Amino acid sequence: MKGQNEEIMEEVLDEINSSLNDKRGLIPHQRRLAFSLSLGSSVLVEEFFSKKNILKPGIKINHLWLRKSRENIKELLKDKITSQIEKFPELNSIIDKAIFIERERDKLAYGKSISEKTLKEKIKAFLELKKEVENA
Repeated sequence: MKGQNEEIMEEVLDEINSSLNDKRGLIPHQRRLAFSLSLGSSVLVEEFFSKKNILKPGIKINHLWLRKSRENIKELLKDKITSQIEKFPELNSIIDKAIFIERERDKLAYGKSISEKTLKEKIKAFLELKKEVENA
């Protein structure tokens, strides 16, 4: 039986794939992508901590935390993990990618259509984040 985070990642990857393969382009998927990439990056940050076996039980990463600066995010996370956050220098890169993905989420989700280029950049950042967490 799959866990919730595995199901979420499957949904996110399915949305990315259907968006990239849609002959109409990415714009018709903009809102779904905004929500999917945001949720997926929260799950990936959570997965990073879980892989390191330092996430306190029951803790979920809130996508709203990823709107803050890297230092503020790390400060928020300190009491949610069982180890010193400074022991994980690779976390800076992970957080930076998650911040980039979360940036303008509401504008993408609720605003006017944007460029395909911006959506491709968000997708690329998400896939890089996923790879980085898998290799952590």
